[in-house]
Amino acid sequence: MCIEHKRKINPNIFFGIALLLGLLSGLWQQPQVFSVAETVSQIFINLLKLVSLPIIFLSIVSTASGMESIQQIKQLGQKVVKYTLITTLIAATVALGLFITIDPVRGSVVQLDTSLKSGVESAPSYLSFFIHMVPSNIIQPFSENNVMGVLFLAMFFSFAILALPSQHRAVLHTFFSAIYSAIIVITRWIVLVMPLAIWAFITLFMRDLHQGLEFKNLALYLTCVMAANLIQAGVVLPAFLKIKGLSPIQLFKNMLPALSVAFFTKSSAAALPMAMRCAEERAGISRRVASFTLPLCTTINMNACAAFILTTVLFVSMSQGVSYSVPEMLVWIILATIAAIGNAGVPMGCYFLASAFLAAMNVPLNLLGVILPFYSLIDMLESAINVWSDSCVAAVVNKETKEEDRGLDLQNPSPVLQANDNFSFERT
Repeated sequence: MCIEHKRKINPNIFFGIALLLGLLSGLWQQPQVFSVAETVSQIFINLLKLVSLPIIFLSIVSTASGMESIQQIKQLGQKVVKYTLITTLIAATVALGLFITIDPVRGSVVQLDTSLKSGVESAPSYLSFFIHMVPSNIIQPFSENNVMGVLFLAMFFSFAILALPSQHRAVLHTFFSAIYSAIIVITRWIVLVMPLAIWAFITLFMRDLHQGLEFKNLALYLTCVMAANLIQAGVVLPAFLKIKGLSPIQLFKNMLPALSVAFFTKSSAAALPMAMRCAEERAGISRRVASFTLPLCTTINMNACAAFILTTVLFVSMSQGVSYSVPEMLVWIILATIAAIGNAGVPMGCYFLASAFLAAMNVPLNLLGVILPFYSLIDMLESAINVWSDSCVAAVVNKETKEEDRGLDLQNPSPVLQANDNFSFERT
């Protein structure tokens, strides 16, 4: 019993110690310490990336291959897409409301440095991004770290497995489930070194605050972005859970380790292994729902990204003299939502999508260079909020799925239950 109790309390103790040591190391401002922290953080991120793409592929394929028909996938997929669209549209709408209310362009005076290079060449084409979703071979999406390509491949492969005879489907389900279980074991080993990674992330974060992050210019722009994200995370998503009869506080506590990983790695994809573990082991979400919903949400459910894209595009373009009517601003809610859904959960994904929009509009991108030093903090918050939104969608889908399964059981009682009912009726 002592050993079991020790296992429960030790992670929190180590996390607290790592946080304190990270603050002290960051305040110490020693280059050697920063070098070690960079090495540790990079190794940890590489380990997370090592298992993230296999988890996306294997979790979806192993879950789908165990289903009886494509109809079950459609039922889960429709729920995920529906709630993703609703929450992302709300996030973009909240961002637009704050942008109009605060009016950061009027209050911000930004001195542009003409020596800054335009990001047109480095900004990815939005159309080519969607073309890149369809890989030309099976290995390509994994070698290029193409999350959307892996998702496409997993769904394509899942539909093919469901079209096979039951005996072949059972063999493939066992095979992919076994590999998925092995990847989860590796993930648990990686999580054991998480306190060391937290120390490294906190140390580097303190260095960035000391060297580059100063809140003098762009204060109103930052207020718009941060406020939109905080309202989405602290008001909209908890209200969404409350409406569905779930406890936001309890779910937040259960998913806190995954939110921490997302915050410090600046990547919702990197946090996926921890998110799936927390969902199944702490939040009580079924493996079938968690292994299908969370990987799908990681690729399409980007609430915070929608708020950032809308606010950044409007702020930069209007600072360069572009004007919008109210209907045109409303159209940007749709555009930001589509862009967020198409964004992969990787660091700086929203930044490059915003730059792609601006480049397509022939807007000078110099101002993005001024925003860049602040984006590190924004990206950390956005990643955590995206994982929080994924968790909320998964929890709601899990509850609705259970209710539907319970309803089917009541409509189609087992023979034993029917016999018991008849026996009870005769005695009455």
